[in-house]
Amino acid sequence: MAIIGNEVAAANQIRRDEEISKSPVGGLIDSGLPVAGAVVSLGTALTAGGSTGLVLAGSIVAASGIVDWLRKLGTSKVTENLEALGQATEDALNRLESALREQGTSIDEIRQRLESKELKNAMASASLQALRTTQKDRLVRLSLVLANGLKENDLKPESTDDMMRAAVELKDADILMLGRLYPLYKPLLDRMARANSGRPESVPNLHNEIQNIWHNFGRSLNPAEQLEYRGSFARLQSHGMIQQVTFSNSEVGREPYLLLKEGARFYERLQEIGTRAK
Repeated sequence: MAIIGNEVAAANQIRRDEEISKSPVGGLIDSGLPVAGAVVSLGTALTAGGSTGLVLAGSIVAASGIVDWLRKLGTSKVTENLEALGQATEDALNRLESALREQGTSIDEIRQRLESKELKNAMASASLQALRTTQKDRLVRLSLVLANGLKENDLKPESTDDMMRAAVELKDADILMLGRLYPLYKPLLDRMARANSGRPESVPNLHNEIQNIWHNFGRSLNPAEQLEYRGSFARLQSHGMIQQVTFSNSEVGREPYLLLKEGARFYERLQEIGTRAK
């Protein structure tokens, strides 16, 4: 039996058992709040003196229960997001368990990882970030950051929190741009890591190599889409994924960017379990 029948799966089941049977819209109808078609009768009821046919200024808005709408819709969205995140995380961890078993990882080690304090803290961080989006694909990103972090046995709170924020704040176009930069710079980052570990023969000439890498890539960027890709660069840089590098011969709008190790690690965490970043 899969070990993943653990706290994640149990929490998901509890949430499903406690879920209110009524839909959010049904709840609003039962509460007496106006829905489509009701505003007509509401306006009739609120006419000035009932004879002039003029609706009092702000009366429809005041009577429409906006605060209650927001409260109830917000509550239902929180429940929906946590349910979606919980299911995506359970699915990802199930795939992770299968991958670890295939690699020969012992059942005791798998169980130890799944019951670790680091995973619990990471799931708490993911739950908080899940409340900041309405897009389900970003919830899937959170689940992959969790599962791949567990796979690498690397769920350090500070870096995990940073990746969780990036998972819900970055646009799809930003992730695609990160995916284009990754294969260009990952070999360079690996050589830099080897050089830092005491292998001087691996020390790269950063100035020349960055220029060489960027020469063809920079010219592949469509000038007509400059605002879009520069927006992606700005967002990725704000999350510490890339860094702009300025050379004396850099063209305006084509300044090179260097992929940082945090960006490479984040891109790797977004990959499906069992696949390698390309």
